Amino acid sequence: MSQPCPILSEFDIIFAGGGTTACVAAGRLAACDPSLKILILEAGEHTLDQAAHVQPYQYVTHQAPTSTTLTPNVGNPSPRLNNRAPIVHCGHCVGGGSSVNFMVYTRAPASDFDDWGADGWESENLIPLMKKLETYEVQPDGPTHGDNGPIRVSYGSRKTGPWEEFVHVGTTYHKRPYANDTDDLETCNTYRMRRYISGTTGRRSDVAHHYIYNQAHNPNLQLWVGKLVKRVIFENKRAVGVEFTCDPVSCPDANRSSSIVRALKLVVVSAGAFGSPAILERSGIGAEGVLKRCGIEQLVNLPGVGENYRDHNGCFVPYFAADGAVTLDPLWRGEGSVVQESLAQWKSNGKSLIAQNGCDAKIKWRPDEDELRAMGSAFQTPWKEFFQDRPDKAVAIFALCAGYVPLSSALPLRNYLGAGYFTLYPRSVGSIHIKPGENGKEDLDFTTGYLDDPSDIVPLNFGYKKMREIFRRMPSYRGEVTSGHPCFPEGSAAVCSESSGPVDLDAPDIIYTAEDDEVIDKFHRDCVQTSWHSLGTCAMKPESDQGVVDARLNVYGVAGLKVADMSIAPKNVGTNTYSTALLIGEKAAVIIAEDLSMYCRPCTTS
Repeated sequence: MSQPCPILSEFDIIFAGGGTTACVAAGRLAACDPSLKILILEAGEHTLDQAAHVQPYQYVTHQAPTSTTLTPNVGNPSPRLNNRAPIVHCGHCVGGGSSVNFMVYTRAPASDFDDWGADGWESENLIPLMKKLETYEVQPDGPTHGDNGPIRVSYGSRKTGPWEEFVHVGTTYHKRPYANDTDDLETCNTYRMRRYISGTTGRRSDVAHHYIYNQAHNPNLQLWVGKLVKRVIFENKRAVGVEFTCDPVSCPDANRSSSIVRALKLVVVSAGAFGSPAILERSGIGAEGVLKRCGIEQLVNLPGVGENYRDHNGCFVPYFAADGAVTLDPLWRGEGSVVQESLAQWKSNGKSLIAQNGCDAKIKWRPDEDELRAMGSAFQTPWKEFFQDRPDKAVAIFALCAGYVPLSSALPLRNYLGAGYFTLYPRSVGSIHIKPGENGKEDLDFTTGYLDDPSDIVPLNFGYKKMREIFRRMPSYRGEVTSGHPCFPEGSAAVCSESSGPVDLDAPDIIYTAEDDEVIDKFHRDCVQTSWHSLGTCAMKPESDQGVVDARLNVYGVAGLKVADMSIAPKNVGTNTYSTALLIGEKAAVIIAEDLSMYCRPCTTS
């Protein structure tokens, strides 16, 4: 086979992408057999000991318009979003989402994995791996939590004040209990919060530092940054390497010529819900129509590539907080004395608000009978078909943030509270494909599907009302930041404004008119956004059902090629997806070790 560009080197296994799942799988395999030559190609830059990645409070910096640690993927304008083009970001650095996410610890219910219907991926087979990957620093722990894994889970080193208020109102007015463990794979409708932050060091608990950088002594585990994988190289339908170039964001001044590295045993595409289907399509694997319009010769007809896109739909709504409330706003504004004092303490003992994300409390919410009636008829079908007989599945997550992200320069220098609510199992489905762009460049044909199903907006509309009632009963509440709320008509009882304090716990709820409900509906179509939980575009399903990989993560129709990242999830998961990406990485390591007949299996080491 003639090669269009030079072959730089060869490895046993090549990971195309250096995000969460790739780092977990590659790190486990390298620790299992240090003689195994493994290469990770990551388009983004290093994160080793960089403050923006290890200091928890700095996660907000990755949302800045000038940040290069996230890639913005612009969706097609949607009539369901009032012709808005939504933007969905994904990680663009070593460790991927684990290095830039909000560090919120949640886990999917056991039934989510059982519902996948993939052999070996049932919850009973995955629980040992869930335990293996974590050190759960919270007591009491439980039978599904681990005590000797690389990923630390804790409260963080310091709680803010508003969390107690949120929980108190939730357990009294909202009448949901407080639980020691809301992430035991079955409990929901209770208040609690954990974080992916070490309670000892106060550092973010990411995969880059705990699976890869800690193996710098192994020369056979190599990580090349700033390298964008273009396609997989095949010989007789067997993957034998990858072609890559320098990433234009990480290496803006570098030569754009391509190079090839060979894989003696396996290529693992691990570039996420956006990157993985794009690599497959550039490699000739996908639907005929998509490949034909891009001038790509089809190698394997897999029309499921890029389909089945799913996410969680969410909103973040701001409230004013009392002057004395402890929030992260001063840190996020960069107030010098606060930052210096907090940093000094954090460097000394891992404590202070530096080791905080502000997300102190949450509830995986299921509606009761009264709430179901209030939600109306549009939600009855999904409730009866999906939720009613699955008591471990929540409809949405409601969460408090002690501070407001993103901060606007137009807002006064005050303390804020953020109300976050996002739906966990939207029925709408989208797609991601490559398409020709201007001047011969590749472009993205991305349909989010957000709110395409009429039932998907119902929990959001209800979530806004319920969170507003909870917040207005919190002692720190000082009213709504009107620019971040629906613009209710003058004279409505729902009009937003500043306040001198909260209402009583037993105060009546705000009564919304039909016109008010229309305003809330429009607000969500104008503002609903990603929860950065994209998945499903290389689904682990039967090929006849638009599947892309089998239960061993093998891409249908070729040999020596697997996909391992959130794109393989065939259905949505009721959780922040970091926990699932970690789990897929651990499972992928076990599968690859078994395929290669490795003597020490990664599932027996820690």
